[in-house]
Amino acid sequence: MPLPFLAADRDFGTTASDVALPHAGTDQWRRPYRLGPQRVAISALALLLAAYLLISALIIAIAGTVGAAGATLLLAACVIAFALRVLRMGIWVSPRGLRRVGLLSTKTLRWREIERVSTVQQPVRWLGLPRTVQGQAVHIEPRRGEPLAPLLTDHSADFLTRADAFARASDVLEAWASEHRH
Repeated sequence: MPLPFLAADRDFGTTASDVALPHAGTDQWRRPYRLGPQRVAISALALLLAAYLLISALIIAIAGTVGAAGATLLLAACVIAFALRVLRMGIWVSPRGLRRVGLLSTKTLRWREIERVSTVQQPVRWLGLPRTVQGQAVHIEPRRGEPLAPLLTDHSADFLTRADAFARASDVLEAWASEHRH
């Protein structure tokens, strides 16, 4: 049984659905780098904990205490939401602007609000903890207002052991800024 949709050497048709592989549109928010293994591991452990909580909620519900089962189910939903938010955290770009997604908040800046995006050498936090080490950070200088905290650092959960990935991500962010700022 041939699978032509998996073959790279097939002839593409002329319709829009046959011309290109499906991908995010040009106006979509996208992350200019891949997630780091530490962030994925944290989310995986949180989802494992949520699975145990869901099983225990089922056992508690079968045992007859509906209130305790509901509380355990609510706790499992909060852990799942935490895991998904950890995966969503980071920097996102689109032609409309730059978005910084944190654990509890999201901040979006339009490109016209940004003066410059640059990579600088400075002391940075190691995995977001109070301990600082010498490293690189991507800074954003807004046209008005006070300077923002570094967007990315080479010692964050996404780039701790991946210096080449940090260099690519910072280059991509600077390119997006120079292309869309005006």
